[in-house]
Amino acid sequence: MTMTTMNSPDFPLAQSPEQAGLSSRSVQRFLETLEQARTCIHGFLIIRHGQVVAEGYWPPFSAARKHRMYSVSKSFVSLAVGLMIDEGKLRLDDRVARFFPDKTPADLHPYLAEATVRDLLMMATPHSENSYGCSDADFAWTFFNKKPTHPPGTIFSYDTAATVVLGTIVERISGQPFLEYMRPRLLDPIGFSPDAWCVRTPEGTSWGGSGVICTLRDMARLATVCLNRGRWGDRQLISAAYIDAATARQIDNSLIHGNTGYGYQIWREKHNGFSFRGMGSQFAYCFPDRDFIFACIADTQGDGPTGTDIEDAMWREIYAQLSDAPLPEDPPALARLREKIASLAWVPQDGERQSPTSAQVSGRWYQLNENPMGITRTRLIFNASGDKVLWEYTNGQGDNRLELGIGCYAADHFPQLNYFGSQIGTIPGLRYDCQSSAAWVEPEKLAARVYITDNYLGTLKMTMAFKGDEIAIHMTKVAEWFLDEYQGFAGGKAAQPR
Repeated sequence: MTMTTMNSPDFPLAQSPEQAGLSSRSVQRFLETLEQARTCIHGFLIIRHGQVVAEGYWPPFSAARKHRMYSVSKSFVSLAVGLMIDEGKLRLDDRVARFFPDKTPADLHPYLAEATVRDLLMMATPHSENSYGCSDADFAWTFFNKKPTHPPGTIFSYDTAATVVLGTIVERISGQPFLEYMRPRLLDPIGFSPDAWCVRTPEGTSWGGSGVICTLRDMARLATVCLNRGRWGDRQLISAAYIDAATARQIDNSLIHGNTGYGYQIWREKHNGFSFRGMGSQFAYCFPDRDFIFACIADTQGDGPTGTDIEDAMWREIYAQLSDAPLPEDPPALARLREKIASLAWVPQDGERQSPTSAQVSGRWYQLNENPMGITRTRLIFNASGDKVLWEYTNGQGDNRLELGIGCYAADHFPQLNYFGSQIGTIPGLRYDCQSSAAWVEPEKLAARVYITDNYLGTLKMTMAFKGDEIAIHMTKVAEWFLDEYQGFAGGKAAQPR
């Protein structure tokens, strides 16, 4: 096993991918594969022998921009637990219920009374599913008050409430948010962003199961610490014993993730690898035997039930192409790769930029029949240059408008105001940042794709079809706990005939 050596919070840059045993052509193929698949990737980072081999971002994302990590947050909580264990403030066999006398009922079920820190770390809770929903007022309380189904410490069942409980234990013992507890011990020494933060649960604790917001490099820094068994340069920041256990196979999870197993809030991978994983393809793949890390941020929620394009391309075009020795330099390929990375952009909505229908429908209000979206009227206004369309509509919130690019993406703020902000259950009345693109997929049918690019990520897809004076609309969304108003079908007629 090799070990990355590093003393500076910044990753040094490799002279070229070839110097680190990876061809520029392989990285180029990786990017082209994702482009052909229209994958909504936000950024990628390849690290070999402690050096940045390649790194790139798709606007509006950048190296400095904070990004929602979703369930990668669980791995961060695991490291906070490890620090507490190192300090003797917590033990793996501590029963978690003892930290919550205010949330446990008098008749606490024996399965819940027996559950330990270790059980929760390896997702072996006594619950068969997550105990809370977005309308619950106290996520941790639900863990102890939902009826369990089986003894703890036995069967893997992915349960984000387990991480909420673990993070809350860290915060109750330390008296501060878990990221703040980690800062002097682990985060500050590795150069983790000082303004990284975490969405809060309804009860006010850090939503450690899903809410960390930091940079891609921040995630890669913590992955590097784990790759090096708790070390950063010449400093042992967290014990090797804990990291070894956290990244090892602690429990079988073959029903949902092959036969690689699961550690302490960290996934096992083939080739003796392990990974941080978050919804929408937030990844940090670590391979100690190859001294190699692949990390990315993305939103593949709208790419079907699996959204495996990034993983598949990584295995085929990156991992499988690694060499243990430097490769011959290839200046032309490196120049092409650098040009490609400098011009990264999402592929816009497929279709034609122009249609005779645009002139016929532009500016016309359509009254809609009763529909699941609650939209009563809508219209499209195409600009003179043909590269933008303004979508206006009225729903229960009132009058709304969103600009979409045609043949490109347009930046705007999604009109809906009833979504969560920095705390689940609290609605600050903010509009989420978004990027939208539309095109004519048929002469009388406009399709649109809206990417929500805020601290919450999601995708809205929409089709508007015109037939004489009639309109038909279909909307579908993939997003956790928002965009619920934008699902279903609607029909209607022009308020005034042509």
